Amino acid sequence: MKLQWRLAALRNGFQDATAYRVEFIFEFLGSAFVPAAIQWVLWYALFKIGGASEVAGMTYVDLVHYTLMSLLFSQVRGGDHDFELSEMIRSGQLSNYLLRPVGVVEFVYIRGVAPRIFIAGICLILGVILGQLFGLSGPRMIGAMFLALLGNIIHYQVGATLATTAFLWEESYSILMVKNMVVNLLSGELIPLNLFPPSLQWLWKSTPFYLYVFGPTQYALGHWSHTEFLMQIAISMLWILFGWGLIRLSWDLGMKRYLSLGG
Repeated sequence: MKLQWRLAALRNGFQDATAYRVEFIFEFLGSAFVPAAIQWVLWYALFKIGGASEVAGMTYVDLVHYTLMSLLFSQVRGGDHDFELSEMIRSGQLSNYLLRPVGVVEFVYIRGVAPRIFIAGICLILGVILGQLFGLSGPRMIGAMFLALLGNIIHYQVGATLATTAFLWEESYSILMVKNMVVNLLSGELIPLNLFPPSLQWLWKSTPFYLYVFGPTQYALGHWSHTEFLMQIAISMLWILFGWGLIRLSWDLGMKRYLSLGG
């Protein structure tokens, strides 16, 4: 009887693990290739049907290369940790985490970052393979992925800061939704940021969002020099320090208002 129970438990565990892997793979493929297919249709319409030869100095091949490379980095910058933090505050579940020996913001990030690191590893391997086909540098791909991982940290910091609006407003998730839509545009995930009109270039240059996708893609494709890359690494570090300060300030202020009525 005990043997049958153990076999049933093992079988159920295997089925759950298989279902999780399948769901993970389909989510990864869907989030990667659907946007890439939409971009390819747009580039095909502009160049092959519309007859354009260049758009903002980029040819059809340049844009296709950008799309293929950028979809790798767009998988790294994601994560819904900020929504989790917002829900913890709203529901009162935050109280369960305040007694842990680590800060709740750091704990949520460390607990949830493992899948992104795994995806970054997969994307790095795919990027090196693509680089061999396109004649790109492997070390550049490694450096670009490192920049994308720094962007993942900044992305979480921005979300964690905005999540503190849940201390004041129960429907704070709408702010996080707006943030995600802005990030999709200003990170270079939807279109290359150099397609912005010159008068609007300041929109993406004044935020850290371009470090998530556009920056790594530029370096991986060889459009940034090593000096420019190191400068962007330094800028990323400054944004991380600034984000850490914002988190400390916003959470200290929010905790003064936290009553844990939903716990």
